[in-house]
Amino acid sequence: MRNIITIIIGSVLVGFAFNFFLIPHKILSGGLSGIAIILGIVTPLNTGVLNFLLNLPLLIIGLLKLGKRFIGYTILSVIVLSVSLYVIPVYDISDEPILGSLFGGVLAGVGVGIIFRASGSSGGFDIIAMLLAKKRDFPLGAIISSMNAVVVLISGFVFSWDAALLTLLSIYASGKAIDMIHTNNIKLTLMIITSKGDDMKKQLLTTLYRGITIMDGEGAYTGENRKVLITVITRYQLSDVKNIIHEVDPRAFVNITETKEVIGMFDRG
Repeated sequence: MRNIITIIIGSVLVGFAFNFFLIPHKILSGGLSGIAIILGIVTPLNTGVLNFLLNLPLLIIGLLKLGKRFIGYTILSVIVLSVSLYVIPVYDISDEPILGSLFGGVLAGVGVGIIFRASGSSGGFDIIAMLLAKKRDFPLGAIISSMNAVVVLISGFVFSWDAALLTLLSIYASGKAIDMIHTNNIKLTLMIITSKGDDMKKQLLTTLYRGITIMDGEGAYTGENRKVLITVITRYQLSDVKNIIHEVDPRAFVNITETKEVIGMFDRG
């Protein structure tokens, strides 16, 4: 239920960003949403309806490649965003296009980042980005920004090159906001010292799908034997790991450090 509420809030934020900051100045967002904005401006069709129709093929692909839960959340996000674009009036909240581009980009990025943290996506290029991020561990915001070059070009040819530059600024701001909120690309090294090594190993392997190195340890003061588990996780998984550790051994000692770089097999060790 928490994820569902989070996705709804994030999707509504994106809708506000579009209709209050971007669309009034003919500034596009990235991906299929940007294409939907173009079609919504140059045709009598509503942007929300177009956004939903354009996302249908990718939702089907995502269902095959990313699983029912992720696509279920994504479908929810696409529906809420499309309804928001349909219901929220287009209102020029700022007369300055640059401010509209920056604030619209940041607000849209915050919304998309919130959706990602709830294990969903807003559809469109986000689905492609999630596929690439799962395979090659790239920052999601950077992937999305890279794929949006075609949207910038379309904006320049259809509207003006000033609009294209403002679109580029909006996409850049959005990508930075996404990476600030969705921290899946940040790695953490965990050293867990526990008297319940086997139970801890079992729960971590079942939940995280990460490699774990186990060493024998001994308490210098008590002389009691302990197991030392070392693993690398993403920042996004830290909350789940804390819950696991608390359930298995509330008295475990845990040291968490941020990892600059991982060389070798990150998924299995």
